[in-house]
Amino acid sequence: MKLVYSPPSPFVRKVTTLIHHAGLDDRIELVNVKTTALSVAEEARAANPLGKIPVMILDDGKALFDSRVITRFLDDLAGSNLYPQESMHDILTLEALADGIMESAVSITYETKLRPENEQSPSWMEAQWSKVLHAVKALDDGQFKAMDSEMNMGQIAVACALGYLDFRHDARQWRSGHSNLASWNEKMIKLPALIKTILFTIKGIACNNSEPYAKPPVRSLLLKHKYIYIQQGIIHIEELQKETK
Repeated sequence: MKLVYSPPSPFVRKVTTLIHHAGLDDRIELVNVKTTALSVAEEARAANPLGKIPVMILDDGKALFDSRVITRFLDDLAGSNLYPQESMHDILTLEALADGIMESAVSITYETKLRPENEQSPSWMEAQWSKVLHAVKALDDGQFKAMDSEMNMGQIAVACALGYLDFRHDARQWRSGHSNLASWNEKMIKLPALIKTILFTIKGIACNNSEPYAKPPVRSLLLKHKYIYIQQGIIHIEELQKETK
């Protein structure tokens, strides 16, 4: 099997977290591509008519997308039980909320990174951020019981969404006024599979040399933001420097 991916994508991180968590690392070949909404990689377009990543290409050549389809498939394959039947719909709803946070946050990133400044729409970006904040507040208020159950894919998706906010939009400070969610996240990011994806992401970007729309290159950006992990001593700066040489 092959996973067509781009390292900075939070949707990719969902999938790679499950891969690490379920111990599927040795069964999946990783195809690292440079791709954006305005410049779609040929490998991504060939696997998915929409040109979106991630895409899982099975041994028989069949392609699976989007990330929620891939994670369900891999969970079934590995028997990791991240979608237990008794709480399936609660978990899927939580995962959908997390995906919505990612979609809005990625849209803001594209607006600022891919459009010339004179073509950007501040009001549109603020509308997207409003969606993020409403979702963050709902999570902070405890409106989703799947957040408090056994480890599940919805929780992993939320952690990946919040990680992307730290990565791309840390100046907006999603933690402000959301102490419950911030405390939950501090515990969640210590999940070994999530830690592995940080180094996996950095290594993937380093292999690409730089992100297509990053100024400066993302390796420097990652060292600057540190995904909060360095601040908590979960990953040491030496490890990041080694991965980005």
